[in-house]
Amino acid sequence: MNHEALRVIRDEHATLAAMLQSLTQMVKRGPDPEGKGGQHERFFDVLRAMLFYIDEFPEKHHHPKESDLLFPRVARVAPHVMAAIDQLERDHMQGEQNVRALMHLLMAWEYLGDTRRQAFEDEVARYVAFYLEHMRLEETVVLPEAENSLSDADWHALNAAFATNQDPLNGRIPRDPQFDRLFTRIVMLAPAPVGLGES
Repeated sequence: MNHEALRVIRDEHATLAAMLQSLTQMVKRGPDPEGKGGQHERFFDVLRAMLFYIDEFPEKHHHPKESDLLFPRVARVAPHVMAAIDQLERDHMQGEQNVRALMHLLMAWEYLGDTRRQAFEDEVARYVAFYLEHMRLEETVVLPEAENSLSDADWHALNAAFATNQDPLNGRIPRDPQFDRLFTRIVMLAPAPVGLGES
């Protein structure tokens, strides 16, 4: 049985990991201290776009399908990984809250100045470490169990569900036109590996 859902999940993890790497690079670089040519505004604009992407796609599309469709099936056939699934579910439950807290800290830095920068930088570092560990746990514990243990009927349901995901930053699938502005903003301004902006 084709495990297309696994490819989609891993592709979306790779896109998100690249986004987190670009986010980290941008934060380390910081805005142009001279503020020339609108660079200062563009710096905050692209960071907001990146956080919006995380809130809009992984939190609203990727995680719910894992929680509602993948994890229950794996828990049924591989109860010995329940501790990992419980941890992943706790992560999902606080995901939206975490990214919105980051957005608030970013706006505090942008609107109230550099006295708020360190709080944002510290929270970005914590958030990126949290998210990378979350994906590592899924890929090393849950996905191998799914691959080894789920039935053809399970894979049919999972493949159908994940086939509808339209990650706006994944170039292998047609992009929903509503995400065009977001895609352009991130790709033109964010550094590699996500975008074409300066590293």
